[in-house]
Amino acid sequence: MPIYLSSLHRMDEEEICFFNKDTVVIKAPKKSPLILRMVVLLFAMVCGVYICLVCLKQINTHTKTKFLNIIAINHQNQINQSCQVPDLEKSEIGYVHYPKPQTFKRKECACNPVRYFAILSMQRSGSGWFETLLNSHINVSSNGEIFSVRDRRLNVSSILKNMDKVYNLDWFSSASKNECNAAVGFKWMLNQGLMENHEEILKYFKKKGVSAIFLFRRNLLRRMISVLANSYDKDAKPLNGTHKSHVHSPLEAEILAKYKPKINATLLIRDLAQDEEAAAKAVEYFNATRHIVVYYEDVLNNRTKLNEVQDFLRLPHRELKSRQVKIHTTPLSNQVENWETVEKTLKGTSYETFLHADYQLHSSPQSALIHFT
Repeated sequence: MPIYLSSLHRMDEEEICFFNKDTVVIKAPKKSPLILRMVVLLFAMVCGVYICLVCLKQINTHTKTKFLNIIAINHQNQINQSCQVPDLEKSEIGYVHYPKPQTFKRKECACNPVRYFAILSMQRSGSGWFETLLNSHINVSSNGEIFSVRDRRLNVSSILKNMDKVYNLDWFSSASKNECNAAVGFKWMLNQGLMENHEEILKYFKKKGVSAIFLFRRNLLRRMISVLANSYDKDAKPLNGTHKSHVHSPLEAEILAKYKPKINATLLIRDLAQDEEAAAKAVEYFNATRHIVVYYEDVLNNRTKLNEVQDFLRLPHRELKSRQVKIHTTPLSNQVENWETVEKTLKGTSYETFLHADYQLHSSPQSALIHFT
């Protein structure tokens, strides 16, 4: 018969009792899932908080970056707006720039407008002397013959990259005036990748608003003598074993002027014609740019021509000076070993004027007076 336990009162809901005839079996109550639920809930809450923090951090970073970009853009727009020159002619707008160099800050000169230029010339045409004159202006930086280094002109991309560096004021040389530049440029010989890549360079000049300064020599015979003498000096090095393309003392000039080259009379007229054609082609290729044509002899004989160059670059007039000393100053007949042969070769030709007057106008595409367009 069943056994009843008077001592057992109310059992827990989770207890299950089994009664046999002779035995009472009581199964231990199951563990409550409440603790497990609390652990899961706590874990979920922690994960949720972590995810929210990560998301908020990303959102804040993105928002902050975007906000800073907006501030920078607005600041730059304010600078551009505040840097506009009120009385600037419409045709001049494309030639006025406000560079933002990566290597330094222009500070109080940030709103000083800068004009870009390139001196396009040929070796031994007075370009070194002319550039030192420009660099004597407090607001001009002409950075030399940057493409004399072959690696800088390997291809068009390399050429454009180096020009960008110059015009962004990130090119450093002894001529760099950095913050308060009013005109920045460099010197470029026709045989240094300029003519071969003239189409792409023309596009760049027009897009960037680069003004071209052509510097040529009227008397191409004098230029030829200078080229031959300079070539000799590279090997002979008469100045204490060093080669100098330009000198700064009369004594050095006198030493270098002692050498008298021998000109190949057979190729003389052909070589003069090639030089003349190269200069004319350069002007033709870049005629669509804003440009000026200057002749070495004109600047040498009339320094007021430098005022025209300063006007072209929209610079305040300054007295421009150079420490360079002219090497060849005597008549041509004293500078060439086989002068009689040269004289005989050029007589009766369009180049005969080179024999008689160093700076007499020559009837060629270069013969116009200094001008700018």
